[in-house]
Amino acid sequence: MAYASTSRASSGILETIRSAIASLFSGFAQRSVYNRTYNELSRLTDRELEDIGLHRCDIKATCTAVAYR
Repeated sequence: MAYASTSRASSGILETIRSAIASLFSGFAQRSVYNRTYNELSRLTDRELEDIGLHRCDIKATCTAVAYR
């Protein structure tokens, strides 16, 4: 008697696809946070940045830390 089940294989493929899509959306969300933070900090004057303890050269590193923590 021979019996073959394909549910595990298709389940694995579906899980891989689901994981890839979730990763893609997560990347979009992180990039959105990065862009929003970058735009907000870039609009501040040097004085305002100094008030919150940042320099203009710190903006990219700060955005990366916020978005990809």
